[in-house]
Amino acid sequence: MPKSGRLLFLLAAFFALTTIVEPAPPPPRAARVEGRLTAEPVALDPGDPARGRVGALIYRRGWVLRSDAPRFGGLSAMHVENGAVTAISDVGDVLRFRLPGTGDTGRVAITALPVPYGSPLRKRNRDTEAVAVAGGEAWVSFERNNLIARYRRSDWRLEAFQRPEAMRRWGGNSGAEAMVRLPDGRFILFAEGGGTASRVLLYAGDPAMAGTRSVEARYRRPTGYRPTDAALLPDSRLMILNRRVDWPVRLSAKLVIADLPAWRAGAVIEGREVATLEAPLTVDNMEALSVARENGRTIVRIASDDNFMRVQRTLLLEFELLPERAPQLRRQ
Repeated sequence: MPKSGRLLFLLAAFFALTTIVEPAPPPPRAARVEGRLTAEPVALDPGDPARGRVGALIYRRGWVLRSDAPRFGGLSAMHVENGAVTAISDVGDVLRFRLPGTGDTGRVAITALPVPYGSPLRKRNRDTEAVAVAGGEAWVSFERNNLIARYRRSDWRLEAFQRPEAMRRWGGNSGAEAMVRLPDGRFILFAEGGGTASRVLLYAGDPAMAGTRSVEARYRRPTGYRPTDAALLPDSRLMILNRRVDWPVRLSAKLVIADLPAWRAGAVIEGREVATLEAPLTVDNMEALSVARENGRTIVRIASDDNFMRVQRTLLLEFELLPERAPQLRRQ
């Protein structure tokens, strides 16, 4: 490819990552489609396949995921439970598939979420960025419209939604990017942007219900990074996934752990870095995070949003979080 062509290609990729330009409205979408799913194993460090650790994370396995379903991709959030992945794409789809190597793999089912606000033909009304799951229900954030909706997981029927007044100031492309539901029913919502610290709302209950009380807090994110997802650790601390995009389209991700904030206005969330994924390690536009306790181990999974571009990949990487006082492991 000539130099001018490579420059145009990089410019297109950069604008896709920053989601500045909205494409023309697509034709109506089928409510549900299915497709084949393939998983190509990847090393943590392609130049050193034996490398098995980054920061406080031990690399277990990872894949590049591909599908013949045109709507596969754009993963912005996910929930993994008993080998089953429920992911949300940033075009308003639910993607359900099994982790590679866990039984009935090789298929993906894609369901279009009912859009609570505006026309489903406009991408801005389907810009879903975060998901929180509890039992038979799922809460989904719509970033452009700063809206929280609750769905019934059995058929993804819309049950309730709100456009909270406190989120109206979050902007159209820096709004609700990450969401955590605590076991007692409280919620933590993170905005992507907001000066040097990201805005956070602490909800006393269901944010999709009118009248639910909330207070505003702040997240002091790592310099140059923005939060893309968050999850609750088994010890009731927060793990927050942060992404950085540098010109020309150099991507990195940083995971931090933070204590739960004091439940009051003005509270500050400030984390401690536990791992950074950057070249030469395998990394892309990392946006989705899921944490689970499995066989006595804390398993961390992160996935990437490929922006439906061939130059990017849908990565799904799996790690084990080391205990706080674990000794340094020798690289195998």
